[in-house]
Amino acid sequence: MNIYVSNLSYSVQDEDLREFFAEYGEVTSAKVITDKFTQKSRGFGFVEMSDDAAAQKAIAELNGATVDGRAIRVNVAKPKEEGAGGGGGGKRSFGGGGGDRRNNNRW
Repeated sequence: MNIYVSNLSYSVQDEDLREFFAEYGEVTSAKVITDKFTQKSRGFGFVEMSDDAAAQKAIAELNGATVDGRAIRVNVAKPKEEGAGGGGGGKRSFGGGGGDRRNNNRW
């Protein structure tokens, strides 16, 4: 099961996230999402657990828990919607807007 964890302290690292969930069962992956330019935490991450029952227990017990002074939110991760996120692609118009016609002598 893939788990979404938000409102993380910016000091939380991948290994910290793994440790929070390891007491509930096997953690197959734990990743704090970082900004691609600054490499600083974006305050959320994902944890993958092999046992759904253990994952549900972890979600129930860790949701609202205080970690580094912040109440974290823990939920089942929703699949990324088609076409969502990432930016880029799609049709864009970069055409200019209508100009200020009051000063016609500039033309």
